[in-house]
Amino acid sequence: MEYELIRSFRKTIGAQFRSDGTLLVRAPYLTPRFVIDRFLEERRDWIEKKRADLQRQQRAAESVVPLTQKELAALKKEARRVFSERVAFYAPLIGVTYGRIAVRSQRTRWGSCSGQGNLNFNCLLLLAPPEVLDSVVVHELCHRREMNHSQRFYAEVLRVFPEYRKWDRWLKQNGALLQMRLPKE
Repeated sequence: MEYELIRSFRKTIGAQFRSDGTLLVRAPYLTPRFVIDRFLEERRDWIEKKRADLQRQQRAAESVVPLTQKELAALKKEARRVFSERVAFYAPLIGVTYGRIAVRSQRTRWGSCSGQGNLNFNCLLLLAPPEVLDSVVVHELCHRREMNHSQRFYAEVLRVFPEYRKWDRWLKQNGALLQMRLPKE
């Protein structure tokens, strides 16, 4: 199995794929190669699954058509309406208030909640299944109770939106394709 090795002062071995498909392995300085190779062999199924997922994403990315500036503006306008409705629906269920709602077209975030209760959402969520959008709305509103990602925070999220993990996983698996829809700068 081919891989790129980076040695450092870390305590454990870790593996990840770069966006170009290269398997990157990080290991402590003194770890023998046979230990690293055994680590990778024990995780062969995971590595093959991740490699197949990456190849599938790369093929899907080839067919992505970016939005025009006009389409993006229309999407943002619609997103303001939809997010206002969904926040107004879920806030009483969670028992929280909120400040202003802003809609952006970001490449890195799906939502955020400030300490003042202002909410920001990514308009690209309108291109996902509605449950994905709702999962992000609930996630951000629950930060009005817990400004962290503790067990209590996730217990509240799951109380209000029991299928949260399913739709969060969908976003992790498909979010990069959604972000490719943003117009080139």
